Amino acid sequence: MQLLEIECLGKKLRLEGTMAGWQALFWNEQCVSQINANADHESFSHQFTLQSEQGEIQIELSGSLQWQPFTLQFQLLVNGQLIENNTLNEHDIEQRKISEGKKQPMNFSWFGMAGLGLKLFKSAKVIKVLFAAGSLAAYSWLFSIEFAIALILCLVFHEYGHIKAMKYFGLKTKGIYLIPFVGGLALSDDKINTRWQDVFISIMGPFFGLMLSIACLIGYWLTDLEILAGLAVFNALLNLFNLLPILPLDGGHILKSIAFSMNSTIGIVACILGAAFGVYISYHFGLALLGFLLAIGSIEIFFEYKRRHSSELLPLNRYAQIVSALWYVITVGGLCAIIWLVGQTGNAALSLPLKILAS
Repeated sequence: MQLLEIECLGKKLRLEGTMAGWQALFWNEQCVSQINANADHESFSHQFTLQSEQGEIQIELSGSLQWQPFTLQFQLLVNGQLIENNTLNEHDIEQRKISEGKKQPMNFSWFGMAGLGLKLFKSAKVIKVLFAAGSLAAYSWLFSIEFAIALILCLVFHEYGHIKAMKYFGLKTKGIYLIPFVGGLALSDDKINTRWQDVFISIMGPFFGLMLSIACLIGYWLTDLEILAGLAVFNALLNLFNLLPILPLDGGHILKSIAFSMNSTIGIVACILGAAFGVYISYHFGLALLGFLLAIGSIEIFFEYKRRHSSELLPLNRYAQIVSALWYVITVGGLCAIIWLVGQTGNAALSLPLKILAS
């Protein structure tokens, strides 16, 4: 990941590295120094020489790097003179715009033209309307027009949670796309820099869904309108499946970020034990399908953990790992509770989500 980018003698000086300790220093897109360092706490020193009309110029970038919590302290010297001395934290990385490398000359290819066509396709606002109309028609054909409208409202509310989270971090958004028979997508033009951004953006969709289900359930208790109970329980089921620890679902992104950020055996053991407890609870309450999918997701998280050092995103610190895990558990628990509560009403249609989880 990009750790640092500063101006030096009118050029860009960029430091990149990973949790595994690898570091490389780039001068105007050219690698001028590369070192291997300790993964837990790195003291580094990069030195290189430039040739100029006035003679040789000695440049040195040195300092120390701590990943959790992230702290980068550095000094830049040119010919022994201190040019910059600063310290960066996670907030600085989070707010940074990712700089793009040099664009290569465009060569004609059918794959390139297809990619360009896809970008133009996604950027056209009329496509959103066509997708929405297609989704409405598809769900109306499968169910009914009333259920289709309710389902699309749930999807839009879920994706709106992702959009709000993106805007919170200052990311440019392209809006919401409804894909027939698939669901919805919230797209952004910008790339994220940290695992916390990935967790926050991923979980806000299901969390917004949980809030909608709670509001509908309260409305059902106050009015006895079964359509509100149906909206609450089917929306809960939709968001619960989005939280399954399987990529590319939201839950897969959340638990992958947690696992990638753990740099100790204790951390991954705690993650596995937590997943195992979730499996046990699922089977205890007769939610066999949910328990099976959780078990599969737990295995995937373990293998993702093995590749955690190759990530280009800033990992979660210990506090963020705990907050992310608790937020995930609370959201999953709240959605399961809504499905279970509505399933006790005795209405066959409203009990369907509970039967699906028990299958």
